[in-house]
Amino acid sequence: MKKIGGQVTSKALSEWVSQGMIEKKATDIQVFDLRAVQHSIADFFVLCSGNSDIHIDSISQTIEKYVFDKARQKPWHKEGYLIKEWVLIDFVDVVAHVFNKEKRAFYDLEKLWADAKISILKDSVEQNIKTNV
Repeated sequence: MKKIGGQVTSKALSEWVSQGMIEKKATDIQVFDLRAVQHSIADFFVLCSGNSDIHIDSISQTIEKYVFDKARQKPWHKEGYLIKEWVLIDFVDVVAHVFNKEKRAFYDLEKLWADAKISILKDSVEQNIKTNV
């Protein structure tokens, strides 16, 4: 387990969120490293898309289970489980966003947080696509 002084690091937490997404075959997984962005509300955002309500629900539940199994952490806040257009799972330093494709395109967090270092995950391999920081 990746810990600093007995605490789980936000980087490790973002990796476990990503692994939960990968496990359920989420699409278009992106990790936003916000640590160098002024006034950011978290260290990392991890975004993905699901193909249906059931898929979005499955991804979201797996993220929660994976993080709990690895770090014994439950989300501080979560919302969107009823409508399943955008499920947000807030672990304080890391926020997971599970979108349907239409809502993801509409809110366009990639553009809103364009100052972040954004990495795309593909088949469990991280590829840096943008480094503005």
